[in-house]
Amino acid sequence: MSSLNLFVTCSRGIEKLLATELGTLGGAAIEARNGGVACTATQEQAYRICLWSRLASRVLLPLDRFEIGDADALHARALEVDWTQLFDAGSTFAVEVAGRSTALSHTHYAGLRVKDAIVDRFRAAGQARPNVDTDHPDIRIHLHLQREYATLSLDLAGDSLHRRGYRRDGAEAPLKENLACAILFHAGWPQMAQAGGALFDPMCGSGTLLIEGALIAADIAPGLQRSRWGFEHWRQHRPELWQDLRAEAEQRRRDGLAHWQGSISGSDQDEHAISAARANIRRAGLERLIRVDVADALRVEPPQPGPGLLVTNPPYGERLGSESELIKLYSLLGVHLKKRFGGWQAAVFTSRDDLGPRLGLRADAIHTLYNGPLACKLLCFALHAQPRADEPAGKADGGEDFANRLRKNLRHLRKWARRSEVDNYRVYDADLPDYAFAIDLYATPDLHAHVQEYAAPKSIEPAKAERRLRLALAQLQEVLEIPAAQIHYKLRQSQKGSSQYRRQAESGSFHQVREHGCLLQVNFDDYLDTGLFLDHRPMRLRIQREAKGKRFLNLFCYTGAATVHAAVGGARQTVSVDLSNTYLDWTKQNLALNGFRGWDYEHPPQPGESLSMHALIRADCLEWLRQQAAAPNAQRHDLIFLDPPTFSNSKKMDATLDVQRDHAELIRHCSALLADGGVLYFSTNRRGFKLDRDAMPGLSCEDITAQTLDADFQRPRPAHQCWRITCD
Repeated sequence: MSSLNLFVTCSRGIEKLLATELGTLGGAAIEARNGGVACTATQEQAYRICLWSRLASRVLLPLDRFEIGDADALHARALEVDWTQLFDAGSTFAVEVAGRSTALSHTHYAGLRVKDAIVDRFRAAGQARPNVDTDHPDIRIHLHLQREYATLSLDLAGDSLHRRGYRRDGAEAPLKENLACAILFHAGWPQMAQAGGALFDPMCGSGTLLIEGALIAADIAPGLQRSRWGFEHWRQHRPELWQDLRAEAEQRRRDGLAHWQGSISGSDQDEHAISAARANIRRAGLERLIRVDVADALRVEPPQPGPGLLVTNPPYGERLGSESELIKLYSLLGVHLKKRFGGWQAAVFTSRDDLGPRLGLRADAIHTLYNGPLACKLLCFALHAQPRADEPAGKADGGEDFANRLRKNLRHLRKWARRSEVDNYRVYDADLPDYAFAIDLYATPDLHAHVQEYAAPKSIEPAKAERRLRLALAQLQEVLEIPAAQIHYKLRQSQKGSSQYRRQAESGSFHQVREHGCLLQVNFDDYLDTGLFLDHRPMRLRIQREAKGKRFLNLFCYTGAATVHAAVGGARQTVSVDLSNTYLDWTKQNLALNGFRGWDYEHPPQPGESLSMHALIRADCLEWLRQQAAAPNAQRHDLIFLDPPTFSNSKKMDATLDVQRDHAELIRHCSALLADGGVLYFSTNRRGFKLDRDAMPGLSCEDITAQTLDADFQRPRPAHQCWRITCD
């Protein structure tokens, strides 16, 4: 066979790259099409394409192309192919179907009809029936459906060429090897590798980009480690020709490994990812060429001054945790690249069009590549030389006004916090109109910054808001001198419907903080709030000081911080009521941290029944209060804390709650549960809230807001309001 007509498939978006590559491998009559490249090649060149193509997915040898009728017509046409001339009856085979057709909508059935035709052809020739092996067939037949036409082909490689052999079966691979090569080709790595440049991936995951980069640099055939090939059971296979090509590739590998002098390295903050990368590198035989370490991408330094290529496919999904973390990562990554990688080239591969601008870098080239069905962008940058070492970071990067205000606030509030024995406090709250953030500091004992960005009004251009966030995060990291992993960013905006209860992430990561002798758990990533409202700190301390020997009721208890303060203060009984199992579990854990047992809330007591020492009750607070207030023998409490949400329409509730509309009823019911001389503290953060004193006759309401705001919440004054309420 002097010449073969081939169709070499690839991921969408890299057809032109593949066409160029096939030309270097000897292909002729090259024509790029959607999803692949048609060409002609000799058998030797076809083998070479299988062995050396870094971009191809499959190398198909078309056998017949015809107009589709129905399934019976497909069987009849497939029966005309002399399959006995392609492979022996002792070889296993499988039929793979791709594409779609209105005439044959059920692709599995179409594959079965081709399989029947192959078997029938062998039987008609008086030969044994070849067996089907869908997992590891000796021969793979490819049926491609395209509207009214079908093409039957022999898959010469036998399996997708992205399976190089160094990755274990079943291992997670968000980036296929041939797509990784397309990224490297577009980023100019082959030319840079020839010049002895450096390759670095700061979020390398399992190391795919690094390994493919090393294979390119050391002139190693990507298919050299594969143990199975479809053409080995093809009756026209020429083993001696194949062995010669393999021997040539082995020699080129030895020469490449011996002579490569460049630098290839990577890092990832996930230890499991680095462990997987090292295993893949070892199986690829590239330990001498590639080094990977556990490190934070936003703190790493260039492995060498340059020139070099930084290429990365930032993590997403569970490895990253949340949308907020994704925004933070891109925002800080752009700043870090400009600051530390001046003189380098950079290529960032992302599936999100909206994240590229958050880098704050102007792309020199943008390429659209497909990761499966997902359209992704490859952003290529030339990073300018870094600023002088003696130039202040604020001057070089912008945001110096924000940094100066942050430093000023820190100088003042750190002194106050030490005097007041406060470990967790708000250090900034939209002090500057252009930087609308609330920033809280927590000592765990490592310092963590919880950053909430107030949603910008629609009049602010998104690009401007993104730039402010980028500068603020970078300056915050610089001023506090903490790693990015200890900065936790959230976007705070109006919450509607179920979104106000939705988790932000699923990290399950809790930290312990101390507040006036109490240990409390906080979570910086999974929820909009951390589990500790810092503006209630003085109120919790007041409860702690007044609780000794008293019965304390905490309504809408959230994570039970006020309950813990009451227990630590010597309350003889606490009752915490909330509708959320999550918050009640959190309350139980907070109590346990301080040596108290919170009793199970699965079976709440009926009105009038005695309560355990630290009772946790799962109930709609509004309905529970109505029942308790109406019960003649309901238990009375000496101290009640009522801090309802501004608005709630949880699906677990029978009705909505609006604090402005419902507060008078809530307070009246609470007053009915007060013991003689008891005190009710009512708090709300609803902006514009007005206490309806006329709807609460017989109650004395003292505004104590000023007494319940510490120094960190007096600039600017928040919406927080608080009253001390007693019965006349």
